[in-house]
Amino acid sequence: MTARPPQLSLDDMVCFPLYAATRSVTRTYAGLLASVGLTYPQYLTMLALWETESPRSVRELGDRLMLDSGTLTPLLKRLEAAGFVERRRDALDERRVLVSVTEQGERLRDDVAEVPGRLFAAMGMEIGELVELRTRLGELIDNLEGLRIRTDEPAS
Repeated sequence: MTARPPQLSLDDMVCFPLYAATRSVTRTYAGLLASVGLTYPQYLTMLALWETESPRSVRELGDRLMLDSGTLTPLLKRLEAAGFVERRRDALDERRVLVSVTEQGERLRDDVAEVPGRLFAAMGMEIGELVELRTRLGELIDNLEGLRIRTDEPAS
């Protein structure tokens, strides 16, 4: 039997608890959002749209949510079919699609207002711990996205 490299032990990896935590959070959100008919990615999209009064372009939403248009467009189509958002071409630039929240989408905000608190309770952590976790995860994302950008750049 060949010796196993210690750096390849699943128990010692940071990526596995991140992956498992993401799946657990997503499953918990699914239960919390089922009554309003939203998926977790749809919920995140609505949160991004509620951040501003004005319509957002699909590109702006994609950047905010870290999603490509191939993933975001079908998600927006489902939200539009449910009556939560409206998509329209930008009058100044026909290439841009603008997304705005409908009145029904605004009412949805009240329907999901208790979701963050219920998730917080389910996590079983103190608020300070969650703030620190969010801060550290933000740093991790920034570091990895910076690495991705550097590795995507052509060699000079």
